[in-house]
Amino acid sequence: MVSPERLASMQKSWVRTLDQYRVAPTDAYPPFDVLVAAYSAPERHYHNLEHLNEMFRVVERLAPTVENPNALQLAIWFHDAVYDSRAKDNEQRSGELAVDLLGPIGVPASAIERIVRMIWATAHAAEAPGDHDTRVLLDADLAILGASEERYARYARDIRQEYSWVPEAEYRAGRTAVLERFLAAPRLYHTPIMFEEGEQRARSNLRNELAELQNARGA
Repeated sequence: MVSPERLASMQKSWVRTLDQYRVAPTDAYPPFDVLVAAYSAPERHYHNLEHLNEMFRVVERLAPTVENPNALQLAIWFHDAVYDSRAKDNEQRSGELAVDLLGPIGVPASAIERIVRMIWATAHAAEAPGDHDTRVLLDADLAILGASEERYARYARDIRQEYSWVPEAEYRAGRTAVLERFLAAPRLYHTPIMFEEGEQRARSNLRNELAELQNARGA
């Protein structure tokens, strides 16, 4: 959960970010409200405002290395704006929503194009991106993997709730495939700080969840 105070702080940051593109606060508030409503939907157990808040905290730590903080902030806000656990095109549709909401209020097309490319990269389907800010975005998105055991366990439970419509055996098989794909990657984190601080803990969390899934299957 995100406290009212934290949400107010996030709103102020949103307005400051859009001010860099000369968007007036009165124009900035409506898309903010759309995004908050999306991330507050009852079926969002993990992909919600808490997830965004945790990502923003990671980016704050990596801020000295970020090249375009405004585009990165907006990419974080939009990267899971559309989230349907039954769909395969959430990133595509989230990018389209960014175009629909940011274009009419005056964010330049060149900035929107950059934001959309970053959003699409959060599908985590390709090799490490070439630009640094997208690597920061991806590391922030996967920071949960390197969280404490307690926080990771809650994350795993929340993901299961978002896929509550999937039968248990089918979920275990699908989730196992996801975890094995992560573990097979040469590295989970692209930035030096995240790699040094979180890589080993993330792999330990992934292996522990994988073992739990395999034990449940054998029970």
